[in-house]
Amino acid sequence: VLVSVICSPPQNYPLYIRSVPTENELKFHYTVHTSLDVVDEKISAMGKALVDQRELYLGLLYPTEDYKVYGYVTNSKVKFVMVVDSSNTALRDNEIRSMFRKLHNSYTDIMCNPFYNPGDRIHSRAFDNTVNSMMMQVC
Repeated sequence: VLVSVICSPPQNYPLYIRSVPTENELKFHYTVHTSLDVVDEKISAMGKALVDQRELYLGLLYPTEDYKVYGYVTNSKVKFVMVVDSSNTALRDNEIRSMFRKLHNSYTDIMCNPFYNPGDRIHSRAFDNTVNSMMMQVC
């Protein structure tokens, strides 16, 4: 399982990446960067409909043989990417959606911190705890 928060365009660099287990982390980095193109395609295809609606969940970006990649975009164009083992059939779309909402709420709490500079890497114990609880739910 991997959770990633990606900065808004044009930089598109990761603000936070966490994977379990950690030995495949480089492979996950590649998967996240390839999924950014799919996220951008979905955003441009939605166009104004994305701005009008409150639902920012992009759904399944693409499945691979081993993993399923899900995406979420905030109003400020910060992208959340979640990579889940495709053998996990117990995970439904509404559970993924609620996990992204929890992640977004935790990210919003970080942005409200006056000591956090937007665009810096995320180093927060509360955010780590949110991600860890989500990963325990999935694994």
